[in-house]
Amino acid sequence: MRSPISLRRAAGATLSAGILLAAGCAQAAPGGGRGTKGTADAQEVVLLPAAERGPDPFTGSTARPVGAAPAPSRTGSRAAPAPGGPAVHRLAGSTPGLYGGTRSVASCDVGKQIRFLAADRARGEAFARAAGIAPAGIAGFLRGLTPVLLRADTRVAGHGFSGRAATTVQAVLQAGTAVMVDRHGLPRVRCVCGNPLTPPNGARAAAGRGEGWTRYDPERTVVVEPTAREVTALVIVDVDNNAWIERRAGDGAARDRVPEVPPPYGPGTDITGRLPGLPPAEPTPSGTTAPTDCPTPGVPTPPGEEAAATASPSAAPSGTPGDEPAAPPGCPTDPPSHDPTDEPSGAPSEPVPDEPPTDEEPQTAIELPWPDGTGGAAEHVAG
Repeated sequence: MRSPISLRRAAGATLSAGILLAAGCAQAAPGGGRGTKGTADAQEVVLLPAAERGPDPFTGSTARPVGAAPAPSRTGSRAAPAPGGPAVHRLAGSTPGLYGGTRSVASCDVGKQIRFLAADRARGEAFARAAGIAPAGIAGFLRGLTPVLLRADTRVAGHGFSGRAATTVQAVLQAGTAVMVDRHGLPRVRCVCGNPLTPPNGARAAAGRGEGWTRYDPERTVVVEPTAREVTALVIVDVDNNAWIERRAGDGAARDRVPEVPPPYGPGTDITGRLPGLPPAEPTPSGTTAPTDCPTPGVPTPPGEEAAATASPSAAPSGTPGDEPAAPPGCPTDPPSHDPTDEPSGAPSEPVPDEPPTDEEPQTAIELPWPDGTGGAAEHVAG
């Protein structure tokens, strides 16, 4: 039988080992930055420098060198947020100067990103789930994005790939990070690692963990809000020449040009401060997604093409054959028709007096009924 002293020593050793093991696990998660599988961790925010691939990269880098990186909005030592964290700056994705780039040079290689994901089926399927698209639509989704550079430290939710599954972590991407943005101005892919991006959890800035960068200031962090309507072009800053560029949405910079109407402030303006003369933005409410494939009212679907819809691919079709497909929520609908019909609208009919026969072609006066039932001027048409 072991003595009480030996038992106490054994228990102490076991407890110490347990504490060290727990500490190692707790440290492994922050160091690895894996977040949680399937759900975002709203408590911790990882700081990801522009050139660092970060935790759980989906693919190799598709970022291209594009000249000088955008300078952070403010210099100085790294600051800690106030208790509870300050509110972040929310900017619509169409805000001029929110993004930057080099004229006629794409910041990301879209074709290379497509090839990376096509080479690994499991990786491609995980990417599609994280991005909220169908696996078959990956190539079209990526080709519809616009490669740019962030011009402010930006909060996002990043989705990595580990153990044949997607992981999620809340992050701040450093200004100068190469990303691809969608037609609502939202960052959707981080090019240095191929990780899909979605809007972040939480509305307040955080000090973050990780090495970060000396000029990081939580109070200058930006959250991008999607625009209510799709944009056809983004007005970005030429980071080499400090000038404005208009970059077409979904274009790889081949059609870059000087905007016809420049923004009411200069390209060097701090976008995390007050932007003079900017009209009110129309971001969608937080937590919602703006409708994308809205059908044009009154325009029939071309033969052989499916009607556009934003519902998930697994949604069961409704209605009977021949019915018009329902428009996605938030899309405009056809206005009520006010065309005249053959039925009277309630106005009393008056007998038409007999006309004496003539040798000429008879003229008939037809009074077209109007929707309000008041009638209108007679329109003479040949009988």
